[in-house]
Amino acid sequence: MKTSVIAFPRVGAERELKFAAEKYFNAELSEEALRESAAGIRARQWRKMKREGIDFIPSNDFSFYDRVLDTALLFNLIPSRYRELNLSPLDCSFAMARGRGGAAGNVKPLAMKKWFNTNYHYIVPELEDDAEIRLAGEKPFLEFSEALSLGIETKPVLIGAFSFLKLLRFTGKKGIAEIRGSLVKAYRDYIRRFRELGAKWLQFDEPCLVRDLTEEDIALFFSVYEELLSEKGGPRILLQTYFGDLRDIYERLPELPFDGIGLDFVEGERTEALVFEHAFPGDRLLFAGLINGKNIWRNQYEKSLSLLLRLRERGIETVLSGSCSFLHLPYTLRGEERLSEDYKKHFAFAEEKLSELRELSQLAEGEEGSQEALRQNRALFSGGEGKADREIRRRCAGIRPEDYVRKPDFSERERLQKAEFGLPLFPTTTIGSFPQTEELREMRRRRRSGELSPEEYESFLRQRIAEWIQIQEELGLDVLVHGEFERNDMVEYFAERLRGFLFTEKAWVQSYGTRCVKPPIIWGDVSRVSPLSVKWSVYAQSLSRKPVKGMLTGPVTILNWSFPREDISLAESAKQIALAIRDEVLELEKNGIRVIQVDEAALREKLPLRKSDWYSAYLDWAIPAFRLVHSGVRAETQIHTHMCYSEFGDIIPAIDSMDADVISFEASRSDLQILDSLRENHFRTEVGPGVYDIHSPRIPESAEIRAALEKMLSRLDAEKLWVNPDCGLKTRRAEEAIPSLRNMVKAARELREERGTAVPVPDFSASQST
Repeated sequence: MKTSVIAFPRVGAERELKFAAEKYFNAELSEEALRESAAGIRARQWRKMKREGIDFIPSNDFSFYDRVLDTALLFNLIPSRYRELNLSPLDCSFAMARGRGGAAGNVKPLAMKKWFNTNYHYIVPELEDDAEIRLAGEKPFLEFSEALSLGIETKPVLIGAFSFLKLLRFTGKKGIAEIRGSLVKAYRDYIRRFRELGAKWLQFDEPCLVRDLTEEDIALFFSVYEELLSEKGGPRILLQTYFGDLRDIYERLPELPFDGIGLDFVEGERTEALVFEHAFPGDRLLFAGLINGKNIWRNQYEKSLSLLLRLRERGIETVLSGSCSFLHLPYTLRGEERLSEDYKKHFAFAEEKLSELRELSQLAEGEEGSQEALRQNRALFSGGEGKADREIRRRCAGIRPEDYVRKPDFSERERLQKAEFGLPLFPTTTIGSFPQTEELREMRRRRRSGELSPEEYESFLRQRIAEWIQIQEELGLDVLVHGEFERNDMVEYFAERLRGFLFTEKAWVQSYGTRCVKPPIIWGDVSRVSPLSVKWSVYAQSLSRKPVKGMLTGPVTILNWSFPREDISLAESAKQIALAIRDEVLELEKNGIRVIQVDEAALREKLPLRKSDWYSAYLDWAIPAFRLVHSGVRAETQIHTHMCYSEFGDIIPAIDSMDADVISFEASRSDLQILDSLRENHFRTEVGPGVYDIHSPRIPESAEIRAALEKMLSRLDAEKLWVNPDCGLKTRRAEEAIPSLRNMVKAARELREERGTAVPVPDFSASQST
């Protein structure tokens, strides 16, 4: 049985690409050296897959920043504002992804959104009316030839034409109908080039097919591929899908002459039923996605083998595959020296998934010696792991319906809080974190190695908090934050202080561009055993008369940004984490913290891709989990939350029902598109749409921020509008963050002066603690 990999991680096992790219951004590395580093990563990965016996090895899955952006560049979709910069192709791509400031040109980056139901962020391509769509790039062809020079035949991969059309943002009068023909021609030219290069297979990724499809969508898909596949001759074409099933289109797929069809048997709720209840075309290869590309637990061979044998009994020629790209996994377990073998034997990262593909294919073929792998795998799944905690289970079982309801109702709380805080119109704040400098990372490293005592490290952190409280005071922000300098990551920090989690050393996963995260692993039942953040919040509040927010990460985000258990439901895990964060919220309040932000940045991330599943499969437990966190606080305690880089417009009513007092959204990179949804849904919660993009190094002028605020005021009630960046500032340098915030405060004050005067702010220093 042959094996296939949809795509592989690309930052390098030691994050080599991240560090090389960041040096390039800082003019510390040449473009030639950056490209050499990238070539080394690709060669190592191709050779690794070859050694593991993978038959369909991907190429063109590498990117310096993002594959969707690369596809836009391949087909010449470069908005005029970037073309006018007259940059090299590489620098142009980085300008589109990160923006560009200074004398070289001041342009915003393209919008960034979550990639379906993952924590990966893609760059949203724009199409202007005067765009000339054509095959313009060489990247896929060069990388295919590069692999061939190493003696490795690959399967080039590309975002499919249908999904690319659906992901495009149209900025002019043209729409899909006007550009469909020229885009299909460009894709046909792409196929012809690979025919000339001798490629045997091409993979077109069509993840948009697993969403709810309208009749218009289905007609578009068929019209695109009927034309695209009309030419005879090679290469053979693989339609690759993932993140769900093809229930809306499966029965009609035989009408199109695909040579292979890739289906997700992990997240595809109906995939198995579709395959067995409807005849799979006998002249096609089924690329069966059985190895989970999103979670790190070992595959249960017996279960997968049973399905493979049933497919064989039906006469379906099958290629064993991952369920989706391995991009969403860490590289390898080999570097995890501190994690005991008792734990590691249960996990498989990207490289280990390659071994699982090989072992399962050997089992399916009954190869000699393969039974030992099956025996060892069975042992992993025999019996429990002793993960249950009776006290936690008892507490979860005792939650009552009224525990999810905060009293009094929102309007009464809003009245009480406005009297309590006395904040001016358009109150200014930040999302939470401040720059994490090299000095801070070095001090953290020295603390881990024992070079610094706990007292020395804590003294350093207190100095940093005091410094940034003073900076915020001088800038004139109205609600302050302590800066989160003690935190390595907004999820990992809390997970390290909760019972039930495991942690890795090098299990980095790309989130966007050069940004990587290291998700913790939920191993057992979760509970809080001691305060998580209280001392830092109380210390920061003691330094200012202005309110200082207590900063926490919410239960849904902790769950979604961890590798979850597979032996209990996500709903049960969320409930356990919610109780732990609830305990921290109540202790913060007890210690005089009157504004508490519980971030749910990842709320939409795991929302099912089909609307029919939104509530029953997700929102019916995710929203109550957040409400459980804050339902026990006093009316005068103000609860904030924050969400970023997702499409929120279609779940605004659910977000409003979270019953927070203030919600901040990422909005700047999407040109404040969420505002209309807020107005249409009569959003009651006070709201802070991000007024500038923190993921770009450029510094926005106050006039630019002022224009954004005026746009907000055309749709939102001035009494409900907060002013803040679109996300935390940990990835920015102080010389970028401070002037940006200064301009933000200036814009808010100008608008405030036009509409009324500021009122005195009550004293929220530690002496007022209850």
